[in-house]
Amino acid sequence: MVVVGRQKKTKICNREEEDLISKLPEPLISEILCRLSTEDAVRTSLFSTRWRNLWRWIPDLDLSPDAFPNFDAFVSFVERFFVYHSDRDLWIRKLRLRFGYRHYLVMYDLASWVDAVTKCRIQHLDVSCFRNHQNQILIPLCLYTCETLVHLRLSNVSMCTAEFVSLPCLKFMCLAHIKYPNETTLQKLISGSPILEDLTIIRYSDDEYKATVLQVRSHTLKRVYINEFTQVVIDAPLLQCLKATGSSTKNFHIVHLGSSAKLDVGYFGHMSSSMILDIMTDMSRFRELIIGNAIRKEICKYSKSVLPQFRVLSRLNVKFSKSGIELLPLFLESCPKLESLVMELVKERLKHGKKEKETKVMFSTVPRCLVSSLKSMEWKRLIPGYVGETELVRYFLKNSKILEKLRVDVYYTEKTKCAFLQELLKMPRCSS
Repeated sequence: MVVVGRQKKTKICNREEEDLISKLPEPLISEILCRLSTEDAVRTSLFSTRWRNLWRWIPDLDLSPDAFPNFDAFVSFVERFFVYHSDRDLWIRKLRLRFGYRHYLVMYDLASWVDAVTKCRIQHLDVSCFRNHQNQILIPLCLYTCETLVHLRLSNVSMCTAEFVSLPCLKFMCLAHIKYPNETTLQKLISGSPILEDLTIIRYSDDEYKATVLQVRSHTLKRVYINEFTQVVIDAPLLQCLKATGSSTKNFHIVHLGSSAKLDVGYFGHMSSSMILDIMTDMSRFRELIIGNAIRKEICKYSKSVLPQFRVLSRLNVKFSKSGIELLPLFLESCPKLESLVMELVKERLKHGKKEKETKVMFSTVPRCLVSSLKSMEWKRLIPGYVGETELVRYFLKNSKILEKLRVDVYYTEKTKCAFLQELLKMPRCSS
């Protein structure tokens, strides 16, 4: 027997004909390189003489001294990149600089770098330093009048005194642990950004600078997150979402907010009765609330059996512990127009060796919202072993007249899950 096999033909490819990417225009190649990390984009210079300088066209730069053999090499690389762009009038869209804990002894003066990128029409600037730097990087004055900046994120740096601020394109600003020369600099940054939509201010209690009163006044702000240990005045008629963390005294005064705003509130430390009263007053103005277990406990502890009426509230996301879920009826009674309810069962923080008390929800009446407004209910059990779960779900199905959606996230074995689903399908439903 003779077996005749097919011979494999070896196809010789012409590399120049197959290299279609290299034939693309340089601006388009630079956009492709933007999808890579800066380190990988620079490596493409080894492909061929054609690719040697293509990475220099990329408008996005994400750098840390850790990627270089030493800090001097890092400085030299960044400066050569800026010179190349300025000589050719190229656009720098995004610059991100990260300084780790190893660089606190060799901090660099960023003034020339920030000045260079502002002249190259920078849109996104992100500078972050290790928090324990002894000598923080100083952000130069030229940043305050950058006409193209859209997105600004600064962390653990120092700001210089602002006599005049004009950031006409800035929409997003995040300032974390910033050292300010005076109280007015931060307020000028906000007021000097006429189309600002998203503002984040983060400080810890041990930060050096604390304003007496922080004024957040803007006719364009839509989202605000403030972790602040001083008094804050918020006047933002278009505000859609406020995420705030309070301290031991009353520190938020809301003058204006949007008609459908959301509040996500948490706290540190012990809350005084006056602060809780202030928070509940502010809560009654929001259409959506996100409340953690700790602040929910403080509010219920203070109010005991009566909560204020949240007459415009339509969406509520609230966290309960096993011992605190008995207060759910109290919350629902206070929300006559509630349309969406998300409940999360979370672990209680207890002293070592102490076990959490488990209680069941006892409804003596049917809250008004179940009869007239509740359309969506979601139950998230993030910890196993809540025995009252079945009865809780049964109650909502039995009494919610216009309920359209029920979602249950549970921790069950496959066998137990099947049994729960079978029981769920047999439960009587008030809504069609």
